[in-house]
Amino acid sequence: MGKLKGMVNITGKEVTIRTAKAAGSVILGNEAFKALKRGTSPKGDVLATAKVAAIQAVKATAAMIPMCHPILVESIEVDFLMDEARKSVGVTVAVRSSGKTGVEMEALCGVAAACLTIYDMLKYTGKDMIIDQIRLVEKTGGRSGDYKRPD
Repeated sequence: MGKLKGMVNITGKEVTIRTAKAAGSVILGNEAFKALKRGTSPKGDVLATAKVAAIQAVKATAAMIPMCHPILVESIEVDFLMDEARKSVGVTVAVRSSGKTGVEMEALCGVAAACLTIYDMLKYTGKDMIIDQIRLVEKTGGRSGDYKRPD
């Protein structure tokens, strides 16, 4: 087993504008999709709650992921896209910060929290939902440069 090294030293890094966008989806199935469209979850507004969960997760990433640096988040955008054909809801989280380290983990944590919240609030319709393809879509800034997912 490897030796625990600790957080990366970012002292010498430049402060730059850094952005990241992550995405994922929840394949709901018929009953959960109908409930989401009707707005009938007994726990309340599913997408509004998932948006708050995403924002909270972005801000708390350093507390959840052991080697992440705490960062000053300057903006968070959370979007949802209902897909009738797949009976799913897509989640996108975009994060922006000016700092010495990237915001990829923050965007990914935001997507994961939103997806988990959607699952939690609709699980009364059935437990067969699938949280699918949480991934980094793009990032800008920093020493490693820009990245855009090819698909």
